[in-house]
Order: sequence, then structure tokens, then C-alpha cells
Amino acid sequence: MSESHERGCFEPPALLRNPHLQSILPSLPPRRWLIARRARQLQRAAREWRLDCGALGVLQAWQTRATRSAGRRALLLHGWEGSAESGYVLSLGALLLEHGYDVVRLNLRDHGGTQHLNRELFHSCRLPEVAAAVRAVAASGDTERLYLAGFSLGGNFLLRVAAEPGLPANLAGVVAVSPVLDPHHTLDALERRPALYHDYFVARWARSLRIKQRCWPQEYRFDELLRSRNLRRMTDELVRRHTEYPDSDTYLRGYALVGERLGALGVPARVLLAEDDPIIPVADAARLAAPPQLRITRVATGGHCGFMERFGGASFADRYVLEQFTAFG
Repeated sequence: MSESHERGCFEPPALLRNPHLQSILPSLPPRRWLIARRARQLQRAAREWRLDCGALGVLQAWQTRATRSAGRRALLLHGWEGSAESGYVLSLGALLLEHGYDVVRLNLRDHGGTQHLNRELFHSCRLPEVAAAVRAVAASGDTERLYLAGFSLGGNFLLRVAAEPGLPANLAGVVAVSPVLDPHHTLDALERRPALYHDYFVARWARSLRIKQRCWPQEYRFDELLRSRNLRRMTDELVRRHTEYPDSDTYLRGYALVGERLGALGVPARVLLAEDDPIIPVADAARLAAPPQLRITRVATGGHCGFMERFGGASFADRYVLEQFTAFG
């Protein structure tokens, strides 16, 4: 294991060591109900914030001010077909709010019911608008330190943002939980059995595309596409028809983190990975650049964005993010 990699200590009870349980249970009762109870103040006090990214579009966020602010603001970003209301976002947001962080929960384009805000479709290479949203949040609180945390595709986006030039001076660092490393391998993993992950994302994506079609009926007709129920075919067709990329292979390379993509990190970056993640092959971490700002923590179990130690309370990932934010200063 290289110097940039370290072993984390996460030992859930035996009943929670199955990677599929870790990946799925956080979105289901009773875990979902318990998270909602902990996040009651986070949601009740939230105010909508539409971030104008100029010609790039408009992204929606929800901001909650801490009762006793510590002069720190956290921007949280969900994964693909998640939202600012995803359980893992609410769980982390509730913990950070308790510790004096103002919390901004950002929705990616076409996520969280925002399909009406922008004409063009979401895709995973729309980095400029996410970078613009981060800069807008940073600029609105010049005296506040800004901390970034993302899950899955959201972690991938924020790591890429942190490797962009011209970062805000008040950006403290970024933490990514189960980030997409090599999209080719993630797509391969989704196509392996059990099929529940593939079918879950197809169903979520199909629902999102139907909403987009209703919002922009003159622009989009997805009926025939959606009948395929195949993630790879859907990706390839949408890439060819609605992006500047000639094919899905080029597109997937466009948001990969492997290789030298993170070599230009401008702030401290921390990555939390589970070796039993059914969606993100942990072996791809060895193919990342190793700048001094990057530190990767690997644990034996945790599934995909799970890291549950019990049904109630904050997860290991929540506490990991808080610890890293504290270490950033």
C-alpha cells in the first residue's frame, strides 16, 4: 500500500457486514426514518438557494444556517440519481449542523426535481457548472471557510473541482465517500449480478428522463429509448444524441479520476473507500495520481456509501468527514 493509502478502522456488527445490506439499508426504513428524525432541524430551517452559473445554467441548493455558527460552511453533493434529500446527505448534514457548520446541500442538474430549471440534459462531464456553483457558494461567505463533501458521483465531481485552476481562497478541502474512480469499471460492475443495482439505476434514470420530457416536450422524446431498460445502451444513445462526445467510451473517460486527473489538486483531499463496494472497484484507487494533498482511507467493509455501525445515529462515513474537516482547520 502506497504512502497516500491508509487502513481505516471500521468494524460493524456481524449483521451489518454484508456489502449489499450496507448499500441498500440506508435508503429503507427504519434507517431512513431515523435519519429523517435526526435531520429535522436541517430540513425545517433550510432555505432554497438558486445558484446562477451564468451561461452554464442554474443549480438548486438548500442552505441551513447553524444556530451557533463556527464560521465554517459545508457544501454536500449527492450521487447519481440521488438528491439533496438522500439519506446519506441528510445524515452527514445533521451531524455537521450540530457541530456549528452552515450546511449547503446542492442538487446536480436534473436531480431533486429540478428538470425544469435547465433545457439541456444532465451528464457527468458537466464539471464547469458544478465548479461555478462551488465558487458562488465560496464567494457568498468570504469570511467563512468552505468544506466540500460528496458521495459516489458527487464525490467524483468535487474531486475534479478541487483539481481545477483558480480555486477560491477560502476553500479548505474536500472529502469524497465511495467516489466513482473509473466509470468504465463502475458500469461493468453495475451489469454484474445481482441485477438489483443495474435495475435500480435504470428505474431511477427512466423516471428522471420522463420528468425531463414532460418539462421540455418540444425538446425530448425518450419513449423508445426507455423501452430498452439497458443502462449501457441508454448511456450510449443519450451520449451520441445529447452531448458533444462521439461515443460512450469517450464520455466515460471524460469524468474518470484515474491517471493524472487529480495530480493538480489545489487543496487537501481525502477519499473513503470500502473494499467490498459492489459498485466502485477499490483496485482502481491504485491507478490514481498521488499528489501530497491526497490521502485515501480503505476499510474492509461498508458497501457503497453505507458505513453503518447501527441503524440509528451517524455513520462511520459521517464521522470520518467531520474528522477530516476538523483536520483541514
